[in-house]
Amino acid sequence: MAAGPTTAEKSGASTSKGSSDGPSRTGARNGKFRVPGARVLLIALAVLALVAGGVWALYGSTWFRVERVKTYGTSVLTPREVEEVAAVPVGAPLVSLDTEAVEARLRQRLPRIESVDVVRSWPHGIGLKVTERKPVLLMKKGGKFVEVDATGTPFATVDTAPRGVPLLVLDAASSPSLRRFDADRLLREAVRVRGELPAEIARNTRVVRVTSYDSVTLELTRGRSVFWGSGEHGPVKARVLTALLKATPKAGHFDVSAPTAPASSGS
Repeated sequence: MAAGPTTAEKSGASTSKGSSDGPSRTGARNGKFRVPGARVLLIALAVLALVAGGVWALYGSTWFRVERVKTYGTSVLTPREVEEVAAVPVGAPLVSLDTEAVEARLRQRLPRIESVDVVRSWPHGIGLKVTERKPVLLMKKGGKFVEVDATGTPFATVDTAPRGVPLLVLDAASSPSLRRFDADRLLREAVRVRGELPAEIARNTRVVRVTSYDSVTLELTRGRSVFWGSGEHGPVKARVLTALLKATPKAGHFDVSAPTAPASSGS
């Protein structure tokens, strides 16, 4: 009768079996670790492909290129004038358009433009949003008129005076105050006075005459005149003048240079 396997043999067989299974399990474990690495690589390749595709779409394809330019906000200027100066390159990639260069070109060559925003309108448009300067005073130059805006900046010369804009007369050549206040400063003072006039009085003002820093006179419709004095205390002077015009509607001359002691006279 054959003897069964001894305890040692059983133990050896068990050990041998365990040894043969070991490498297989290790390989499985190693395989599991290799899979996430492959996924990361695939994801990185996909992201790279997306980025490359996006760059090509923006710069290399015809999908996002300038095809039209539209101008908004013009009043005196025409859209055609603005667009010719803007010189936006039709056919160029929309993403690479130098909007700051376009804005600078417009402000430099068209001084009537106070500000402009160059806006991309995807996928094929460029918008030019223009804000024009508004004249508050006019200065006569030969047979033409120079428009001055609310900052005291002369910005355009026109053949015909715009309606409702007062004429500025600087007559301070013999004034001693020119030593301290030059013509540019007097211009700004005149603009300051004009800006503080109530709307109704501003509409009726035909001339702002400056003979010195302390001597500004308004010439109104119907032959009326207002001695304003300096540009100081403008809002108070404006309120006082409004009250005087209502209280003495037939007066021809008004003095608000000292607003605490105003006066009106004549007819």
